[in-house]
Amino acid sequence: MTVPTLPGFTEQLVKASDGVRLHVAVGGSGTPVVLLHGFPQTHLMWRHVAADLAADHTVICPDLRGYGASDKPVDTDGTVYAKRAMAADVVAVARALGHERFALAGHDRGALVAVRAGLDHPGAVTHLAALDVLPTLDTWEVLRGRSASIAFHLYLMAQPPGVAEALIAGAPDAFFGYFLDLWAHDPAAVPADVRAAYLDACRAAVPSIVADYRASAAVDVEHDDADRAAGAVLRMPVAVLQQDWGPELSADAATRWRAWAPDLVHTRVTCGHFMAEESPETVVGALRALLAR
Repeated sequence: MTVPTLPGFTEQLVKASDGVRLHVAVGGSGTPVVLLHGFPQTHLMWRHVAADLAADHTVICPDLRGYGASDKPVDTDGTVYAKRAMAADVVAVARALGHERFALAGHDRGALVAVRAGLDHPGAVTHLAALDVLPTLDTWEVLRGRSASIAFHLYLMAQPPGVAEALIAGAPDAFFGYFLDLWAHDPAAVPADVRAAYLDACRAAVPSIVADYRASAAVDVEHDDADRAAGAVLRMPVAVLQQDWGPELSADAATRWRAWAPDLVHTRVTCGHFMAEESPETVVGALRALLAR
């Protein structure tokens, strides 16, 4: 099966931070917008949104370190996949492509990287959008009791190195495919060729994907804790799109986000987790409204 691409976009490997290279698709012209994918996806998740934004923006769609066709360095000390390191990648790639300042949107894991980029590099990020996630620290605070069962993978991949990698590598398509099926309200939104590309990419990246999640149960929490204690917030305009996760998880989501982002527009959407693929017109509208703020 032919690996799908973003029509009209060029693909290249761009040097990021710590010698890591990110696979990046770039298209369009105008003020820059960087789009960061989530789990278990690659930059292909932005194919509809990127095509629209490229009409009047330079759109940059990287595969995060450890994902897709980007480099997958070995996590030697628990910090290689910290969102701080992944955020530094994004800033370095944008600069390598000639952009000191850019708007940034992320979905799921990519949203966590985007938030860290906004906190660590406020002079670089002009606008920030987060799709269907809570900040790392808040995620762990919200999960409790039976509601935590929907995030069993967070707890699995938080374990010390070894067991999660072995279990997932034993049946990678079943593991990653489970989330593609569970989280999509409209299965047709992820066509067969794109689904195959996601599974191929994940199958080749089990250790780095686990390391990304493990970091979010350890060093990422430490960084968020330090920022909360220091009163750090996102100073740029922020837009959050969130599906209805149910009363136990969604009740105070907007309040939690506003504690991090005073200039916030929080919107509840009626689609599944993969909203950029299931309802791209909703995402495009929200991003264009954000860019106009």
